[in-house]
Amino acid sequence: MANSLHVKKGDTVRVIAGDHKGATGEIIKVFPKENKVIVEGVNIVKKHTPANPNDRRNDGGIIETEAPIHASNVQLVVGSGKNAQLTRVGYKRVEVTKRRPDGSEYTAERSVRIARKTGKEI
Repeated sequence: MANSLHVKKGDTVRVIAGDHKGATGEIIKVFPKENKVIVEGVNIVKKHTPANPNDRRNDGGIIETEAPIHASNVQLVVGSGKNAQLTRVGYKRVEVTKRRPDGSEYTAERSVRIARKTGKEI
């Protein structure tokens, strides 16, 4: 069973611990099994790659790329500009109306993420 994280791809987060504390960026990729995320522009590492004669795009050399950081070291940012604030993530069940293939409708519940600071759906 895969672990679920409090953040998703596309979320804006701020690093709250480690060498890159205070940096803000968007999540590019999530690794739920390892409990890690890759944040755009954070934890940049240099990779030395050899040239690949079969691939015209790969000339080799030193490539800078983002490395994963632990999900517990990031916190979700809600709002933008001066209104941006860090928040914890909560979950709430809401009732939704679904439609069956035959056209009939029924009500069901689904889980949505909410910002603990504002109480609004993320």
